[in-house]
Amino acid sequence: MTAVGILGTGSYVPDRIVSNDEVGAAAGVDDAWITRKTAIRRRRWAAADQATSDLATAAARRALKSAGITAGQLSLIVVATSTPDRPQPPTAAYVQQNLGAAHAAAFDVNAVCSGAVFALSTAEAMVARTGGHALVIGADLYSRILNPADRRTVVLFGDGAGALVVGPIRQGVGIRKIALHTFGELSDLIRVPAGGSRLSCSPRAHDSGLHYFTMDGRGVRRFVEEHLPRLVKQFLHETGVVPADIAHFVPHQANGVLLDEVMAELGLPGATLHRTLTYYGNTGAASIPLTLDAAARAGSIRPGDLVLMAGFGGGMAAGLALVGW
Repeated sequence: MTAVGILGTGSYVPDRIVSNDEVGAAAGVDDAWITRKTAIRRRRWAAADQATSDLATAAARRALKSAGITAGQLSLIVVATSTPDRPQPPTAAYVQQNLGAAHAAAFDVNAVCSGAVFALSTAEAMVARTGGHALVIGADLYSRILNPADRRTVVLFGDGAGALVVGPIRQGVGIRKIALHTFGELSDLIRVPAGGSRLSCSPRAHDSGLHYFTMDGRGVRRFVEEHLPRLVKQFLHETGVVPADIAHFVPHQANGVLLDEVMAELGLPGATLHRTLTYYGNTGAASIPLTLDAAARAGSIRPGDLVLMAGFGGGMAAGLALVGW
C-alpha cells in the first residue's frame, strides 16, 4: 500500500482574547488560582457570528497553502469535533462547500479531545488504499457550551482549529503507526447530558443546565495518570522505537500541570514537550493539530525527526500516532 505522511499543517484561533480574570469572575476564581492549577494564562473565544466550520475552514486554507495543493485536489475531508455547527449535516460538509473541494467526500468524527488522532487514522487508511490527498481537521468551539459558574471547566477551554494535509510520500518516512483505544465504562467522566436522542435539549433541560459541558476533573486526571504512560510505553514497544529516539511529544493540551506530571512518567529523555495551552487553553480536538502546526511553523521539527502525538479525552478515549517528519 501507499506510504502516507503529513504534507502540510495549518491552524486558526479567533481574535478575541479572554483573560483569566475575565473568565474566572463568574466562577469565583482569579488569575493566580487558574495559573497555579492549569498553567493557562488566556484563551481565545469565537465571535458571535462564528461557528465551528468557520474556524475549521480558516485552518484548512492555511494547511492547503502549507502543503502546496489546492482544494480541488482533495479526495477526503475528515473533521474531528464534538461541537458541530448543527446535529446535522456534518460540519465537514460546510467546510467542503467553503473550500470549494468539489471532489472530496466529507464527514465528521467525534472522539472528543482524541478526535484528531482518530480522524488521522481514518484518513491515513483511506489514502493508503486509494491514493489522493486528505484534509484532517480538529475543530472545537467550547465557549458556547460552558457553564460560566463552573470553575472545573470554564477556565480550561478555548476555541480553535488545527488542520493537516495527508498524502502519499516516499517509503521510510511519514506515519509509522497509529493506535486507538476507548474505555466506554468511563464514558460518564466527560459529557454533555442534553441535546441527543437520550435527552433532548428541551426548555426544561436547558433551564437545568443539562446543555452544558460537564467533567469529573479528578476522574479524568486518574484516567490520564493510570492509562497514558502505560499505553505510550506499550505503543513504542510494539512499534520497535526506543523512547530516547522520540524528538517531539505533541499531546492533547488538557492542563499544563497535568502535562508536566505525565511527561515525567513517560521516559522520553530526548523529546521536546510542545505546548500551546498557555495562550490558547484546551482547544479540544483542535489542540494536537494546532500545537503541531505551531511547532512546524516555528521550525522546531526537522526532517527525519520522530513525532509522537497523544490524544486523550471523553469516551474515555486515547489515540497515539508516531510520525516521521
